[in-house]
Amino acid sequence: MTDARELLRDLVETPSVSGEERAVAERLVSYFEAHGREAYLDDVGNVRAPADDGVLLTSHMDTVPGDIPVREASGELWGRGACDAKGPLAAMAVAAARAGVSFVGVVGEETSSRGARHLVETRDQPEAVINGEPSGWDAVTLGYRGFVKGRFAGETPSAHTSRPGPNALEHAMDWWHDVEETFEAGSESSVFEQVTTKPVEMDGGVSADGLAFEATVEVQLRVPPSLTVEEVRATVEGALPTYVGEEASVAVEWTDAIPPVMESPRNGVAAALRAGIRAEGGETTHLRKTGTSDMNVYRGAWDCPMATYGPGDSSLDHAPDERIDLEEYDRGVAVLTAAAERLQ
Repeated sequence: MTDARELLRDLVETPSVSGEERAVAERLVSYFEAHGREAYLDDVGNVRAPADDGVLLTSHMDTVPGDIPVREASGELWGRGACDAKGPLAAMAVAAARAGVSFVGVVGEETSSRGARHLVETRDQPEAVINGEPSGWDAVTLGYRGFVKGRFAGETPSAHTSRPGPNALEHAMDWWHDVEETFEAGSESSVFEQVTTKPVEMDGGVSADGLAFEATVEVQLRVPPSLTVEEVRATVEGALPTYVGEEASVAVEWTDAIPPVMESPRNGVAAALRAGIRAEGGETTHLRKTGTSDMNVYRGAWDCPMATYGPGDSSLDHAPDERIDLEEYDRGVAVLTAAAERLQ
């Protein structure tokens, strides 16, 4: 087994659900130390292996839950995280060690991106960033939608259900219907260019003291690069009922946001990755993804060229049959090494 494949298997065999990344982090530290590199855990548990800090390779160490027995079959390695994102993570660690560039394995990408957020707060802006997520060994991801999270809260005086007039839960349902209807106006465009609206939790009923009827709705909206987070927030707030009565209230509290990102295919990072793909006999495809990644966080903080790349089939992310083709992984290591050396 090659050094690169051994690292991949070790990482996949080591569980690292969000919040429990330490064992994988320690394995990465030992890998860099074995290759003569300094590596350490920072205050939130990110693995940092500084070197040529102008070029940064970074991917996430955490996975979603799910126990998939680790095994090799037909040239593929099966296991939770094999694709998302331990394939890209291991490939980046190997490439960073070979090319002598900086590496960071971050925590919490699957939940709050707390590792990436800590990283941009505590290190200088690099000159180039390659973020690690599965794109396929011969594809480069240039765009992700952003997102906003919020909570609708409504309150109306308690009243007998036989009385006319909407209660807080009805206000919540009417508001969300108007939000969906407003954003459906752009539904003829591709999903990447749309605002996707999703309620993720709803609660309502009489308050504990019996004097009011309350309703809350937790919502998430994906934001395309054609809009800003602020524009989406304004549209959502504009759908709130304009009159609910003197003793009633409705409002939206915003709880989190990550801006969208769309990079040029002509930037230096994309060009370096294309050169690496060509050297391995491939033709590059450029991707735009409807989800959100840590690259959104990096673009929100750093003004430098960047792109996302990594071996693996992203359709297997979080799936019960998650796996990675080992030959594709080998090509990904070669592409990343060549790109990092070109960017130095």
